[in-house]
Amino acid sequence: MGVVDLGLGNMSNVLRAVRGTAVRDVYGVERASALIIPGVGSFSAAMPTLETVREAIIGRVREGIPVLGICLGLQLLYEGSEEGPGRGLSIFRGTVKRFSGVRVPHIGWNQVEPSGESVLLKGIRRGEFFYFVHSYYAPVSEFTRGLTDYGGAFSSVVEKGNVFGVQFHPEKSGQAGARVLRNFGVMA
Repeated sequence: MGVVDLGLGNMSNVLRAVRGTAVRDVYGVERASALIIPGVGSFSAAMPTLETVREAIIGRVREGIPVLGICLGLQLLYEGSEEGPGRGLSIFRGTVKRFSGVRVPHIGWNQVEPSGESVLLKGIRRGEFFYFVHSYYAPVSEFTRGLTDYGGAFSSVVEKGNVFGVQFHPEKSGQAGARVLRNFGVMA
């Protein structure tokens, strides 16, 4: 399993949690059996590295390999973000929005409520708590498989074919987070 290194935090925790290999270039993306795109940082800060592997990731998605975006990685699966300039992977349509009317960043434990059938949430009890750190969110859509409320409902889990995203940090979310990573690993 390849963990895409965007140079934005979180790598060591995710690598340890999934026993993956850091991927830093097109060669690594093209050889991975599955990809995880983690990230802690801003959308625009991820752009220089994302630009170097964008087409390779999109090609692997088309080939059907499983891809999981974590936190900023989920946001990069969208077309763009209010956080700053840059073009996401456009696997999901729409723009990632900034929270308004609530304290940002949203830090801490919050519940995820399943919304429809979910591969990642299989075996997770309703209302399970996961660990979040973010100021931007993906709107609710037909691909939402988990909802979280923070000043309104947002997509905390999205799934579309072989592409998955979670806004929370499964690698920091105890047993429930470990279950989400195992569920993704079954796909890999």
